[in-house]
Amino acid sequence: MTYALIVLPFALVTAAVTLSTLRRPRFGRRMAASGIAAAVLVVLTAVFDNAMIAAGLFTYPEELISGVRIGLAPVEDFAYPVCAAFLVPAVHALLTPRCAPAAPAGRERRAAA
Repeated sequence: MTYALIVLPFALVTAAVTLSTLRRPRFGRRMAASGIAAAVLVVLTAVFDNAMIAAGLFTYPEELISGVRIGLAPVEDFAYPVCAAFLVPAVHALLTPRCAPAAPAGRERRAAA
């Protein structure tokens, strides 16, 4: 089994859960924040994966990776942080109760005289 096939279920679950929050409040804002978080995590993954591979802490068998690399790290390694950046906020949105409906117009609280 290749690393791409191992990543596939994580990516599909992430996409399904994230899309299921489409009608939740602040979807666009959450996607923007997830995109920024994903970019930061990709940079950190590139730095630290390359450092660990260069130090000889682990290797990847050539026959199990796509061959596309960012430095020494196979591109498949970057799917996990991207999935985490989108999946964690989506799960949080699903587990957070929706806001209570706003009070009807004209029902403002009266100031105490």
